[in-house]
Amino acid sequence: MTKTLRAIAGALMLVGMTIAPAAAQAQTIQCAPFARMFSGIQLFGAAASWWNQAVGKYIRGNSPAVGSVLVFKAIGSMRSGHVATVTDIVSDRVIKITHANWSVINGRRGQVERNVTVVDASPNNDWSQVKVWFAPIGKIGNKAYPVNGFIYKEGQKTATADAVKAVQG
Repeated sequence: MTKTLRAIAGALMLVGMTIAPAAAQAQTIQCAPFARMFSGIQLFGAAASWWNQAVGKYIRGNSPAVGSVLVFKAIGSMRSGHVATVTDIVSDRVIKITHANWSVINGRRGQVERNVTVVDASPNNDWSQVKVWFAPIGKIGNKAYPVNGFIYKEGQKTATADAVKAVQG
């Protein structure tokens, strides 16, 4: 009986040890799975690979549209790139995004930030470089990040083109 109780207690301890790290990891949210879930755009793998994966599946472009995914290029400080979903268009050079795993919040990464400001920092006003709100400093960051552009869900690009034409007159 004592051996059985020890075996049960040992098994429970092992289960607890394996569940606890998994629960801790579940709190860290990566940008690509979050963007896929939030936007509905079904691409997989490293964020930077989404741009090429979209060929033949989704329309790509350089104008933001609500619901589109902004794809950041892979660079030294962001080896896997980054993806974020556009939630609002404030002006021709300012948008809002919702994304995961960008800022350090309460001492840790892997959290979702909603309706974060992004500014087009490209010299040609073409959304090829952006500056992003960074929570630890409470403002837009100083670094301009290179981006590939936007991946649109079906029908978004046409609506975006029509909206641009209407604004331009």
